[in-house]
Amino acid sequence: MVVIPEHILKKVQKPARYIGNEINACIKNPKDVKVRFAMCFPDIYEVGMSHLGIKILYHLLNEREDTYCERVFAPWIDMEEEMRKNNIPLFALETKDPIKEFDFVGFTLQYEMSYTNVLNILDLAGIPFLSKDRHDGPFIVFGGPCAFNPEPLADIADFFVIGEAEEVLMEIIDLYVKWKDSKKTRIEFLESISKIQGVYVPQFYEVEYKEDGTIKQRRPKKQGYPEVVKKRIIKDLNKSYYPDAFIVPLTEIVHDRIMLETFRGCTRGCRFCQAGMIYRPVRERTTNKLIEMAEKLVNNTGYDEISLTSLSICDYSDIQNLVMSLISRFEKEKVGLSLPSLRIDSFSVDLINEIQKVRKTGLTFAPEAGSQRMRDIINKGVTEEDLIKSVTAAFKSGWTTIKLYFMIGLPFETMEDVEGIAKLAQSVVDAYFNIPKQDRAKGLSVTISTSSFVPKPFTPFQWESQDTIEVLKEKQKFLKSKIKSKYINYNYHESYISFLEAVFSRGDRRLTPVLIKAWEKGCKFDGWQEHFKFDKWMEAFKECGIDPKFYAYRKRELDEILPWDFIDAGVSKDYLIKEYNKAKEGALTRDCRLGCTACGITKYLEGGACFNGAIFNKVSKN
Repeated sequence: MVVIPEHILKKVQKPARYIGNEINACIKNPKDVKVRFAMCFPDIYEVGMSHLGIKILYHLLNEREDTYCERVFAPWIDMEEEMRKNNIPLFALETKDPIKEFDFVGFTLQYEMSYTNVLNILDLAGIPFLSKDRHDGPFIVFGGPCAFNPEPLADIADFFVIGEAEEVLMEIIDLYVKWKDSKKTRIEFLESISKIQGVYVPQFYEVEYKEDGTIKQRRPKKQGYPEVVKKRIIKDLNKSYYPDAFIVPLTEIVHDRIMLETFRGCTRGCRFCQAGMIYRPVRERTTNKLIEMAEKLVNNTGYDEISLTSLSICDYSDIQNLVMSLISRFEKEKVGLSLPSLRIDSFSVDLINEIQKVRKTGLTFAPEAGSQRMRDIINKGVTEEDLIKSVTAAFKSGWTTIKLYFMIGLPFETMEDVEGIAKLAQSVVDAYFNIPKQDRAKGLSVTISTSSFVPKPFTPFQWESQDTIEVLKEKQKFLKSKIKSKYINYNYHESYISFLEAVFSRGDRRLTPVLIKAWEKGCKFDGWQEHFKFDKWMEAFKECGIDPKFYAYRKRELDEILPWDFIDAGVSKDYLIKEYNKAKEGALTRDCRLGCTACGITKYLEGGACFNGAIFNKVSKN
């Protein structure tokens, strides 16, 4: 057990990040379990404790009598300095034991710019970076959306979980318990779990490259290792595990509320959106089930707000009934309800008005692009008329704070499309002032935020290049110059960070030495603009003989072998190519709730039915 002297805690910001002992934290005697699992989030406590996946897996693993799962977060700069100065190894929050003593150290990969934090956590724990150098100690496992291109971390991981982890982890731990008693080798354990659907063991494969740097072939090192790694999904969300209590932090976190997961997946088919592709098919929980879950979570946490979470919340098939039922159930207890960013075409002012009776907040919409041409290219399927109709109704109901999310640098974008963002924001301001003064509230605020497009694996735009840093900066400056209204604020993401995100999003195994070199030069918390060291990254690429532009700026050929091609994410490559070609034409693809678009996901469903068949109808009814 690590003892943190009180004088150290007094020196650091937010010592509550490091002390544990929160309400609903799981306390076990480590001597009573066979398996110890360190659940790591490679960012600070406030960010990691806001992540739903961590909450689910933490409580799920602790349901097992033979397993103790504890939490680990990246210490902030001040705490890391004290730990290194005082030779304090990285520890888990529950027992304060060094994580080097655990059986598994698992990381969720939500963002490519957290990869140096992964290395920093391993270093603080005293765990070798490379799997080939680990002959004992914990197995290092990665999961999350970034694991759908595992190759940049292939030499670091012992194995990856591809897809939804709830069932996979149970199967892995079952085999681990048997292996631990057998005295077999680490390789033999990895060989046993490589047969589990959704598990990828990188060291069992080798990659050969062409002279131009593209992949020539990828092959298993011996017969028996799977040629294709098929993602894992939970088929019936109603029957899947969900905690009836969440840990209540002792300090404020990013999302300090109950998170109620309504459904997984999305049917919209936005062509830039990785989540909309890799989390298919849509699986809903029933309204009755969600109300039951909410009651338990409110009783066991004391939170006064419930956030309905999903990729597109207003697409929940029973959203009106769900919202009204939750409000009716919790209104007397002053438990508020919140929705994440809304699709313009599914916005219901009546619904939002009911929600804001308890607690009123701003409204967030995601048009994604400023012109109709670009919205058609990305298959957003909404119009300016949809947005103006929605915000006008909101303004009439007393709302005055609107946030609008966009992307710049999308494939086939022109400066006219960028200018369209400013024009659309101005149209929102005009809609407010077109309402008679007596019929609107005071204090209009419209905030537009732009992120830079990053091509992601398993999307129709995975073959496209990213705009250069110089072009992105030019577009940001141009857009800013086109905003004239004092009621409009403009925020944008740093283009240098987006460049590195693109490099690692589409990277391969040759990036691991660069990652290690960048960490050695002091790179960490790369997603935090004030800590991002672009010059150090460029030095690392140069010293490793790797050109980052090869990954970010190079347009891929449709027949090129991509680093992640060995993963079956459910959506077929033929479908992605078809969508890519439709994007070039500005042709729309319908929401697949309205009819199958043949994306390939039906092979994951019994009977081959998706949204027009019995499976979807069964789960969406009360």
